[in-house]
Amino acid sequence: MSPTHLLIDRQGAVETWTLNEPASRNALNDAMVDSLLQACVRAGQDASLRIVVLTGAGGAFCAGGSLGGFAKLIGQPLQAGQTDPLLAMNRSFGDLLHALCALPQLLVCRVDGAAMGGGFGLVCCADHVVATARSVLGTPEVTLGLPPAQIAPFVWQRLGENAARQCLLQGLSYSAEQAHAMGLVHEVIELSNETAWQATLQRLLRAAPGAVANTKKLLRMLRSPMPDLRDAAAQAFSQSLRSTEAAQGLSAFASKQPAPWGQRPKGQI
Repeated sequence: MSPTHLLIDRQGAVETWTLNEPASRNALNDAMVDSLLQACVRAGQDASLRIVVLTGAGGAFCAGGSLGGFAKLIGQPLQAGQTDPLLAMNRSFGDLLHALCALPQLLVCRVDGAAMGGGFGLVCCADHVVATARSVLGTPEVTLGLPPAQIAPFVWQRLGENAARQCLLQGLSYSAEQAHAMGLVHEVIELSNETAWQATLQRLLRAAPGAVANTKKLLRMLRSPMPDLRDAAAQAFSQSLRSTEAAQGLSAFASKQPAPWGQRPKGQI
């Protein structure tokens, strides 16, 4: 039986992995990341599995990384000689992104609602992305005083350098229609439209599993090697989360106020 924070349902050659923390809009906590990593290992050894569908419960795809367990560390400098627990937590998410990209099966993200931060990174790992019209996809990290550390290489690889710079450095968000126009989303299908969804699955199942696995491997070889930034990204994220800037940004977000750097100086129009 799968853990309650990650629901796994198998229907023939299609397996659906549902992020199941609706109260946090399916924010990625340690347990969820670990369960997803285990699911990736198992899927990589399952020759009968052809499609993995990654989705979220409760009207959201994924709101990003959960900082609940590390709230007391925000804005607090690391003590001399202390091993930062944030490093392992953040690097595990980087491991997950790499594992999702390496799946031999077709990875389909079925997005409904928010796909923010880490959730945006998950979408960038998919071979095919289906979203509902109400979906919003974005990378708000820099507006909160944090770098989009682990997802940056995957956003860059998916969108190209120019679009990735715009997205990551400005903390932009996109509607499903905008994401479709830029190639991040491939189809806009409402959750209630089961006919259209089944048609998508049937089209994807036309591709032979061995051919898909080999083609994905070749496509990874064709791309310029992506530098492995997992350790550097974890270091950048942990340092930023402990900074005054992150404390101010996250506090402003919680109170629905602009962060200090986002306020217009007095006297300016």
